[in-house]
Amino acid sequence: MPNDTIPHEILAWFDAKKLKPGFDYRDVWKAEHANAFTVAKMLNADLLMDVQAMVHAAIEEGQTFKQFRDALKPLLVKEGWWGVQTMVDPLTKESAPVQLGSTKRIKTIYRTNMRTARAAGQWDRAQRTKRALPYLIYELGPSKEHRHEHEVWAGTCLPVDHPWWQTHMTPNGWGCACRVRQISEREYQSLVESGKVNTTAPDDGTKEWVNKRTGEVETIPKGIDPGWNYNPGIKRDQFLKDQRAAKEKALFKA
Repeated sequence: MPNDTIPHEILAWFDAKKLKPGFDYRDVWKAEHANAFTVAKMLNADLLMDVQAMVHAAIEEGQTFKQFRDALKPLLVKEGWWGVQTMVDPLTKESAPVQLGSTKRIKTIYRTNMRTARAAGQWDRAQRTKRALPYLIYELGPSKEHRHEHEVWAGTCLPVDHPWWQTHMTPNGWGCACRVRQISEREYQSLVESGKVNTTAPDDGTKEWVNKRTGEVETIPKGIDPGWNYNPGIKRDQFLKDQRAAKEKALFKA
């Protein structure tokens, strides 16, 4: 049954997604995930629709991973989307053994969709409530181990509309459980006075990464996995608009 504690923004963001089958996780990239629901190598649109419905139920009901796994695995097995099978890559036309359904893959589906949906919902609320709660704090999640950069970012407190959040809004990688917390001006001043927060955006440098599916070379902030350097709450059209504006500004300066 529906969980009344789940903010409506989360489901609204998830339900707005259209199905987009893809062979490789790099075929649906970065902010495209704001508008598209996909599972790598799940090319059957009907199965993808069923999985999307089950993720919707998991979000709406606040299901644990075990509950989600126990519901999804029988469907994947029944539909033959399980274990290692030989598939042809639509892009390269090459045939090779690939991993389809597994407990690890179900966990990836669960964690990725639950965390990005929650982050997008939180971003939507932050935009609506930023007059009363104008700051976000980066916090570590419950993971047993954390990336070094994420440990450094913990305690970073910046205005909601600071550009750092365009690339560093959580989650910031596969398995990343980091989160943000929205606070008032009063709490912000208290934390600043006690020295418990960093009010300067971290600059750890960047790294170059080549998307071998497209050949595109991307510049990614260090500490963020390729494909995760975007804010789940910013829609793709706005993201592309900002990217174009940034490129035009750079060309103008040149």
